[in-house]
Amino acid sequence: MKRSLTLILLLFSLAGYTWAQNTLKGQIKDSEGDPLFGATVQIKNSKAYALTDAEGKFSVTFNEVLPVTLVVSYVGYEPAEVTITEITDQLVQITLLDVSALSEVVITARRREETVQEVPIPISVLKGALIEESGAFNVNRLKEFVPSVQLYSSNPRNTTLNIRGLGSTFGLTNDGIDPGVGFYIDGVYYVRPAATTLDFIDVERVEVLRGPQGTLFGKNTTSGAFNITTRKPSFSPAATFETSFGNYGFIQAKSSITGPLSDKLAARISFSGTQRNGLIENVRTEKSVNDINNLGVRGQLLYVPNGNVNILFIGDFTRQRPDGFAQVIAGVAPTKRARYRQFDSIIADLGYTLPSTNPFDRVVDHDTPWKSGNDIGGASVNIDIKAGPGTLTSTSAYRIWNWDPSNDRDFTGLPVLTKSQATSKHRNWSQEIRYAGDFLDKLSGVVGVFLLGQDLKTDPFHIEESGAAQWRFSQSTTSPLWATPGLFEGYGIKTNSRLQSFSGAVFGQLDWEIVKGLHFLPGIRFNYDSKKVDFDRQTYGGLQTTDSALLALKRLVYTNQQFNADVKKSNISGQATLSYRPFEQLNTFFTYAYSYKPVGVNLGGLPTANGQVLVELATIKPEAVQHFEIGIKSNPSKNSTLNLTMYNTSVKDYQTQVQSPEIGVNRGYLANAEKIRVRGFELDGNIQIKKNLILYGNLAFTDGKYISFTNAPLPLEETGLTVDGKQVAFKDISGSELPGISKWSGAVGGEYSFTGHLIKKQGKYFFAIDSYFRSGFSSSPTPSAYLNIDGYALLNARIGFRSVNGPSITLWGRNLLNKDYFEQLLPAGGNAGHYAGVLGDQLTFGVTLKYTIIK
Repeated sequence: MKRSLTLILLLFSLAGYTWAQNTLKGQIKDSEGDPLFGATVQIKNSKAYALTDAEGKFSVTFNEVLPVTLVVSYVGYEPAEVTITEITDQLVQITLLDVSALSEVVITARRREETVQEVPIPISVLKGALIEESGAFNVNRLKEFVPSVQLYSSNPRNTTLNIRGLGSTFGLTNDGIDPGVGFYIDGVYYVRPAATTLDFIDVERVEVLRGPQGTLFGKNTTSGAFNITTRKPSFSPAATFETSFGNYGFIQAKSSITGPLSDKLAARISFSGTQRNGLIENVRTEKSVNDINNLGVRGQLLYVPNGNVNILFIGDFTRQRPDGFAQVIAGVAPTKRARYRQFDSIIADLGYTLPSTNPFDRVVDHDTPWKSGNDIGGASVNIDIKAGPGTLTSTSAYRIWNWDPSNDRDFTGLPVLTKSQATSKHRNWSQEIRYAGDFLDKLSGVVGVFLLGQDLKTDPFHIEESGAAQWRFSQSTTSPLWATPGLFEGYGIKTNSRLQSFSGAVFGQLDWEIVKGLHFLPGIRFNYDSKKVDFDRQTYGGLQTTDSALLALKRLVYTNQQFNADVKKSNISGQATLSYRPFEQLNTFFTYAYSYKPVGVNLGGLPTANGQVLVELATIKPEAVQHFEIGIKSNPSKNSTLNLTMYNTSVKDYQTQVQSPEIGVNRGYLANAEKIRVRGFELDGNIQIKKNLILYGNLAFTDGKYISFTNAPLPLEETGLTVDGKQVAFKDISGSELPGISKWSGAVGGEYSFTGHLIKKQGKYFFAIDSYFRSGFSSSPTPSAYLNIDGYALLNARIGFRSVNGPSITLWGRNLLNKDYFEQLLPAGGNAGHYAGVLGDQLTFGVTLKYTIIK
């Protein structure tokens, strides 16, 4: 009886404790000590919440048993979680950090969390909110915020992502070359440049690192890296729904849902879909082309078995099916060929006229459809284990890329090149294991191993096929046999090729604090690369004949080619940085780096000389990069930053993509320039004036030159040049400017905001404006008077209301002054004199509606 009574009393006692109401009082302030009115204070995993008053004070009543976690959020500030173990009469004091202050941005560029101003590396950080509100839904639009970044894309496969003018070959992409700019999403290396055209899904921030980074990242990156971090699964339920509408039928929908599946398992599923009508009119089909048709999904599972282990599973897939990327005829260059071989004479003989001679009329009459079927996806597992004074990380990934294109490479309505299709399948796996942490009291660092295997093959063939008008564009003599009916119609080449490659590396970097504020950071990397290529190209079709003269004419257009290459290279590279931070507001550093870009192989066909295939161009030498850099990072005031970086980069055996006058290599081929040099400086800064106004700007000067390139191809206008009756195929262009580099580029902008309410929800009203400019640049590996792009400036703006938990609305406009400009110029296959342009988007505008729910 006594035991029963004791048990009953104990149960009532526990019940009374469990159901007793607790009242917690506190105050929320910003980093300057000012109270925050309208901040949300919530007991985690419960419905109990409160809002702060004008003095930043709150009082929240809850039934949960202590300890509890207090979640505090306020628009424009980093959310905070505070564990409450007891309730006293004292107010709980909580300080929130303003997310707009760049000096407080936490990054993981060196595989550990630290603020951007602490890191002795030139880094630009773009937060997800800025990316979303500005309409920069892919990398191409981010370059307007980071002028040192250049991205050129005539379609997803033919995409060049460079930093400071270096990284990938300028022009049409050759699959046999490695990019020099690393592209990482959540620690996974994305091999193919097509990934840079994907829509961003649930991005938290983008870190753009400039300069060689081979001792920090898995894949060797000779000119920089994009390190993209997405939002992770959360154990606090939340959901975001977003939709945008704009001119040209622009519709974009995004959604993300996250929450716990159990005490140790959380999930996040994110979706993105984008559609837009075409911006160019095809007068032949009476349809618009260059539209957008993208779908993407990303799923994540976070398993936290204990406080020392995190396991993150990620799966993603993106599907692009645009009717594009069509290019317009931008102009015609007179060549050194005979008069009958000039473009104007050719089309006159064929009775053809261009639909417009003004490229910004945005009309084409292409007779071959443009399509760019682009599928990219994969799965990864990331395991973080706290071990001793650091973290052991394993990142395993498997990725796929399927490419299904169709192009009109003659850029006209004539049946010249009726097919140009480099259908491909790519599979790769990667494994990175690294340890990052504090080894001794004043010694920290990163050590790791990286493995990457790739298999790229045609699916089943790469096809180039001629039409009925090909004879006139390829005609190189006055022989009447060229006009033989059906000689070239349906005549083409089918290429079966396969590239198998493996890359392995061991890398590490230390950070030794010699004395307070003075750090020495040595890094080293051993790299091994193996590439095996089987290339087999066979002609087919056209007029079936045994006439030796007609067969000789056909061989002048297309020839059989077959070669194999098996190359293996290893090298040791590294860098050393000396960093000195005499006081909190100033950080200086000097870096020397020696890096390599792997050996390249040609997969687009080889040029010929005197009827012989130049098989020595099947492989090209690796690049050797020598880099010097000095930088200053400063905080002139509590709410401002000002950073300056100066650098000089020399590259021996620079890998470049060149255009051949031979129609059989109309996508160009790879070659080595003996030596190039890029130098310049970058200045960037920002300032926050009180709480309402943020101003930012950056300026980049980039000077890139060929120090020595004695065997460069001729520019477009010198095609057909002869000296003493002999055909000239190459030219010494030493001292000339590198392609794709503007000497001056920059951006400036600002945002004004103030606190307010929309539909009874606390938030901020804002108005932002930014401008991006760049000076003119060469759009040809060999400088050409006709393939230069004029400088231009773009003006963008947005206005709206944003809230952390509730509705947001943004009205946005891009290229508000409707500036006509080219992003890239490139000659048509065969170098007949005409060249095409990739047009920048005209004025676009729209509205984005967003609703966020945080439980």
